Amino acid sequence: MLTLAQQARAARAFVDAALATEHAPVDPVLAGRLDAHFPILFEHYSAVYGDRADCLDRLADLVRLLADAWAERADDLKVLDAAREADPGWFLSNRMLGGVCYVDRYAGDLEGVRSRIPYFKELGLTYLHLMPLFAAPERNSDGGYAVSSYREVAPALGDMATLQSLAADLRVAGISLVVDLIFNHTSNEHAWAQRALAGEPEYEAYYRIFPDRTMPDAYDKTTREIFPDDHRGSFVQLPDGRWVWSTFYSFQWDLNYANPAVFNAMAGELLFLANVGVDILRMDAVAFIWKELGTSCESLPQAHTLLRAFNAVCRITAPSVLFKSEAIVHPDEVVQYISPEECQLSYNPLQMALTWEALATRDASLLSQALERRHAIDPGCAWVNYVRSHDDIGWTFADEDAAELGVDAAAHRRFLNAFYVNRFPGSFARGVPFQENPRTGDARVSGTTASLAGLESGEPGAAQRILLAHAIALSTGGVPLVYLGDEVGQLNDYGYLADPDHAGDSRWVHRPPRPADRYAERNDPDSDAGTIYRGMRRLIAVRRATDELAGGALVGFHTHNPHVLGYQRPGASGAVLVLANVSDAPQLVPAEAFSALPATAVDLLTEAETSLWADLELAPLEFLWLQV
Repeated sequence: MLTLAQQARAARAFVDAALATEHAPVDPVLAGRLDAHFPILFEHYSAVYGDRADCLDRLADLVRLLADAWAERADDLKVLDAAREADPGWFLSNRMLGGVCYVDRYAGDLEGVRSRIPYFKELGLTYLHLMPLFAAPERNSDGGYAVSSYREVAPALGDMATLQSLAADLRVAGISLVVDLIFNHTSNEHAWAQRALAGEPEYEAYYRIFPDRTMPDAYDKTTREIFPDDHRGSFVQLPDGRWVWSTFYSFQWDLNYANPAVFNAMAGELLFLANVGVDILRMDAVAFIWKELGTSCESLPQAHTLLRAFNAVCRITAPSVLFKSEAIVHPDEVVQYISPEECQLSYNPLQMALTWEALATRDASLLSQALERRHAIDPGCAWVNYVRSHDDIGWTFADEDAAELGVDAAAHRRFLNAFYVNRFPGSFARGVPFQENPRTGDARVSGTTASLAGLESGEPGAAQRILLAHAIALSTGGVPLVYLGDEVGQLNDYGYLADPDHAGDSRWVHRPPRPADRYAERNDPDSDAGTIYRGMRRLIAVRRATDELAGGALVGFHTHNPHVLGYQRPGASGAVLVLANVSDAPQLVPAEAFSALPATAVDLLTEAETSLWADLELAPLEFLWLQV
């Protein structure tokens, strides 16, 4: 029985022989990376496809693809590859700041994005996530997540040459370009899907298509409904009577990763985008890419194996490219996707949800527990911390964590949904329910940061609540991410209800057009926009100047007051102690909480000296970054 290393050497010899018949000698740099990473690629590729007789042939096809992509990679990108290989923690800097927007909503088109680069530099962005911009059906696009072609930009936004040019300009400005790789599914109008629908066997095998309900019914016994308003179960019927796997909307067909041709094809799309100049790929719906009868078909081991194989593809041909996972699953499952070998970055949905939970309850206990218990990840990786995103807010905390604090998880989620859609007495929020399921009572919440925080309802303290939420995201470590427009307090856009393409999806309420009037007021200290923007700029500037806020190391701090969140960010020569009063009333942190600290500290945000050997009072919604 050959060891894995022996199998990898034999496979490499087979692949090299296949390449030698068709290619010029392999470039020395690429050869070195193959030497380093081919065994890893082989390990994961063969773990999924090793039982197939054609496994080595398909692996040879993949390496041909890698060699071709390397030959096409621009020289400046190869220089960037080498620089980031020499500094693999480049994205852990306290200077990292992310922004996210829809191209059309924020800037009209890609040229409009280019014109905003001076503003991005003013704000301090080093990372720009452009929401899905690929060709997609006009009516059934799911906000761009139903892709018709990964190699074409939506015509209204520009073309691929413009995207490549924009990526280069962003690189000169010190801004990394982030786009989505929607690799769990395609649009039903994608060429692969259309050829499958036409009955071509090669492309039928790209999807999971069944002749009748026998297998769909078997799978549906253990899978959950994601979009029950759209269709029941995980399958939709085709015009010819067959059934295709469709986890999300009926026009999004799941790819069949049990077929190595699908893996190879998506690796080609990935490397094409890397060669356009994309720095970070948001790996969409990572938990769903592998299906297995009798399971939930979420977060199965093969999903991780496939991600590691895709990662090895990048390490060989485009090593400057990073992956960011998007896994809105149990907190224990979210962290499983985060590693240098899988996804170096990951959204932090738990921190986001519990920030809003703390603001609603005026109690930081669940958030404090999560930071102490679930924040730590591999030091070579980073959370992407955000106050809200393009998507809805789901209450993703673990039931067992809530139970430890005496909280009934199901009842608490019902309360939070009611609170944030203004169905709870005294709520400051003006959110909108998303995907309410009348059978289960489940729902999520849509809304801009400002509308959820009380600015729309005229709630006193709304601007401070917005700043507090961002102060947490900016100080817990990793890459903070701002939904552009939130830094000037943009409100819900109810105009989506008049658009038949958007009216059925309440998430469009928090995807408004760029609020030009609020940006015009951003330097007016007497306006809401000016108050929020000035506060955000101060937070960003202080973070950039504070080395302790780099990386992700975080130590819990017990404030002896459930209304006050506390944590420390340790550094080489000291620490920053963050305190945040999530309530609408003044709160005391008793002197005993600071017994192990020096007598005084300086609040980095105000430069005021603070005594720590006495009870410390925080004003309503006040937050401090104390250098100790």
